[in-house]
Amino acid sequence: MTDTDLGLPTPGATGTPADPAPARLLLDDARLADLRSRLDGDLAAQWRRLAEQCDLYRRTTPPAEHPLASITYLGPAAANLALAYRLTGQRHYLEEAWRWISVAVSFEHWGRAHLPDHDLDAGWLLHGLSLAYTWLGDDLGPERAGALRAKLALQGERLYDFAVANEGSWWSSSYWQNHHWICHTGLATVGYALGERAWTQRAKDAFATVVDVLPADGSDMEGVVYWRYGVPWLATYLDLLQHAEGVDWWDRCLFLANTFWYRLHQAAPGYEEIVDHGDCHDRRSGHSVALYRILAARYGIGEAQWLADTVADRFFWREAYESGVRPGVLPEAWAELLWYDDAVAPVDPATTVPAQAAFEDLGLLVHRTSWDDDATLLSFKSSPGGGHTAWETSRRLDAERGWDTLSAGHHHPDAGSFVLASRGAWLLVDEGYSNRKRAGHHNLVLVDGQGFAGEGRYHVYADAPPTRTADMVDVLADGGFLHGRARTGRMYPDELGVESLERTIAVLPSGRVVVVDRGRAAEPRSWTLLFHSDHPGEEAAPPGPGAARHELRNGRAGAWLTTYAGPAVDGGVGEGEGCTVERVVTDVEANPTSSTPDLVVTRRLHTLRVTLPAARDLLAVTVIEPFDAFRAGDPAGPGGSGGPTARLLPARSGVAVDLGDGELAYLADPDGVIDADGVRARAAAVLVAGTGSGRRVAVVAAHQVTLDGRTLLSGGTVADDGALTGLLGADL
Repeated sequence: MTDTDLGLPTPGATGTPADPAPARLLLDDARLADLRSRLDGDLAAQWRRLAEQCDLYRRTTPPAEHPLASITYLGPAAANLALAYRLTGQRHYLEEAWRWISVAVSFEHWGRAHLPDHDLDAGWLLHGLSLAYTWLGDDLGPERAGALRAKLALQGERLYDFAVANEGSWWSSSYWQNHHWICHTGLATVGYALGERAWTQRAKDAFATVVDVLPADGSDMEGVVYWRYGVPWLATYLDLLQHAEGVDWWDRCLFLANTFWYRLHQAAPGYEEIVDHGDCHDRRSGHSVALYRILAARYGIGEAQWLADTVADRFFWREAYESGVRPGVLPEAWAELLWYDDAVAPVDPATTVPAQAAFEDLGLLVHRTSWDDDATLLSFKSSPGGGHTAWETSRRLDAERGWDTLSAGHHHPDAGSFVLASRGAWLLVDEGYSNRKRAGHHNLVLVDGQGFAGEGRYHVYADAPPTRTADMVDVLADGGFLHGRARTGRMYPDELGVESLERTIAVLPSGRVVVVDRGRAAEPRSWTLLFHSDHPGEEAAPPGPGAARHELRNGRAGAWLTTYAGPAVDGGVGEGEGCTVERVVTDVEANPTSSTPDLVVTRRLHTLRVTLPAARDLLAVTVIEPFDAFRAGDPAGPGGSGGPTARLLPARSGVAVDLGDGELAYLADPDGVIDADGVRARAAAVLVAGTGSGRRVAVVAAHQVTLDGRTLLSGGTVADDGALTGLLGADL
């Protein structure tokens, strides 16, 4: 196909001189000279990555015709090859760049299966080819440069017109969504390359809102996979804006300033895999060395530099070839080189970062026993669709402007759910990616077999009333202790008459977990607790009537999972008529991208369903005791387990659990009262770890606490902090 076939002007046909070479984006003369001087020094590793990536292009044939699948990879291919040429002056890089660029120029449209010219393919290609256009400059020659410029002008106009025409809907105004960031960055890049002020201003106005409305704690409702895919584009735009206009928004964007900590705490022990809340193609698509580099450089985060080094040295190639996200990490070579700052020294997070964390906007709590590779990790979350900031801000904007801005399709119906990993393997898991999202795919509670209102579709939260919210309260994440109470009752369909449903989770320093589920409905309902794992659990002898126990194993990881259900004497739990237990298979299949219709990801979950007898009220206590499966039967071995040791203790009010090894959890009744042998408190929780002089106590939302005859808190004031060490608390 020729330029004339595309409707593009033929360079020189009118006798007019060729357009002058555009100013190089991101690479003024001084920076270019500096980079060249360091290619055999501190940038040697980054240069090698870029050279290897360019050699991969040399050994690959781009498509002669537009495939049905995505062509996003053509954009960074052009950028990588153009940067290699600009740095070295070696003409073979220029010719290889044109081989890839000419293919993109020849396609009548960018994108074939979904929104041609108006979505991700267009955004990716406009960015990469515009960088290449300015980096190659006059060296392309007038005919090639003219053809590329004309194609960029055509595609830029198409994308700009779509953004303007669709303002208030889809990605044009979806400020919390990766499509918005990618497409507007592409529009900005081509605007700067061609001098189209309307395009750059459109992008700048859009990002001016984005940087102010993203959650300040850095959490991402789309999950780690889309964090890894989308957030680099925020950094790309801010970097471009600073170089092109001298405008510095790095400190203004609190999300970017803090988002590394969200990503770090969503790393599974060992850092290689991820916690897969939200739409996640797999558990390996989580790292962007380039993004870690620029966060390290802009915010002085030594831990981000350390993680970039660790990934580059240990995990990079496995992620490159096992990740389900395309185009993946390989094409980011250009950014890895440009964004590296050797002035930021790497810092091992294990030496500086607490092992517990809370992210308020997403209602996300994370506990790990340590930063060691074999640690136990639990991640627990509960928030409205998109997180609190997006939920509230989108409603305000939509009411003011008549828009639809939330677009939280990657946020699952998972409020109140949690996942658990230990000793390098997963024990309780999420579903991964789905098109028809359901609460039943998560470790949640079903009511009469039903999950959340609005589920069974891609965007569960679309058109949801403002009252359909969940949250996380009574939070403590410190000193080896984790506690949170997820309130999720409003998420269920009105016809079920759910008046309240709350899940409280407490994690002790050993990694042992107590889960308390309480609910009330207007009339008797069956309540089903779901626990999903990668491998089927084995039934074990229960500790008594009204309880169910299973053993989970996955490689070296093991856990006893015991659920006590049904009312008992003295307000306790676990001695009623019991529960019904089913072990079933749950298959989840999805197409994660409309731009590649034949791509399908599947995940098989092995589901434990624990159903209580129909009643208005729900009270169930689940105790999870991780152990070393390689040492099972050896109680004396490190992490070994001769069997479960946790047991319920009598309690007049609240729930009391002896977890063994000096760990005790006392959790309040609905009135905020704890009354058990040795403990009287007005507090959400009293958690104890250790014995003797090493004993530590954590209290949550506490006003009055008496433990073993000693008054620790009275009237909200610490009354005796000398008897026990490490007194912690929330809302003291």
